[in-house]
Amino acid sequence: MTVQLPPCPESLRNVQPYLKVALEHDERNPVISYWSRIYALQLALTIDKKSTEAKQFLLPLMDWLEKTKRSSANNELITSEAAAQAFVENYALKLFIWADNNDRGGIFNKNVVRSFYTSGLLMDVLTTFGELSEEITKNRKYAKWKAAYINNCMKTGEVPIPGPQGETDEEQELNNLLNLDKPASPPAAGPAPSQSQQPSFPSIPNSSTTAFSDLPTVPSELNLPNTNFSYNPHPTPSTGSPQPSINSASNISTTTQASNSSLKLDSSQITKAQKFCKFASSALNYDDIPEAINNLQKALKLLQTGEDE
Repeated sequence: MTVQLPPCPESLRNVQPYLKVALEHDERNPVISYWSRIYALQLALTIDKKSTEAKQFLLPLMDWLEKTKRSSANNELITSEAAAQAFVENYALKLFIWADNNDRGGIFNKNVVRSFYTSGLLMDVLTTFGELSEEITKNRKYAKWKAAYINNCMKTGEVPIPGPQGETDEEQELNNLLNLDKPASPPAAGPAPSQSQQPSFPSIPNSSTTAFSDLPTVPSELNLPNTNFSYNPHPTPSTGSPQPSINSASNISTTTQASNSSLKLDSSQITKAQKFCKFASSALNYDDIPEAINNLQKALKLLQTGEDE
């Protein structure tokens, strides 16, 4: 369904990147398009819902969202937040992993920047469904930083340093990077610092940035999920992909595996356990066995101990 919106008012410029993502996906993935506009609307309502310009812009957007929801009554990726969350998260992570693999392989171009940046925006969209997991929170911040860093290097003629930078322990360095209270200014033009040097980090672009407006859309060759995705609560795992040993992927002791019949869970805990199971189901649709195991383990731990961390 085509959406025609008036020009975005200056007061709502922060929603433009999400509307651009939606526009890019109108034909290729309407589910991503719909939820990107949902997030844009929610964000806009927190910024300006009273000015005449904002109302003139938001009313057609609200009308489009309502019509799309009615016409998609049989599409649970629109009607079910749990299914939609799993789908959008899977899509964002595939974008992130593609960009990260290219970055670590020393491949730097506008498609890599756009993929990092778009994955970060879609992880913002995930907040529509609730609080982000620690992993998604870190990936979101890293994706936006990487997009800014590589984009800045391309503008200044520097050669970007692949992957997380600074420390020899990449995981520790990534944690340090993501915990910075205030990123430093973009690096000045010149030769790229050596791996042993601690570089200065460019600022993470905020939602109003226009630095990426001239970048191409997300490359279509990424084999990302499309609307043929079928949310199935009881999928049959594919036999075409090797399945890792559950014993090697699990550290659950026999004690925690035992049933605890005296444990009483509240409704929020039960809902969270159901979400973990749905995420596992979604992962199986994409043959992502490790992620399915991870979510099932979380559900099992929550049901047995009442803890989800």
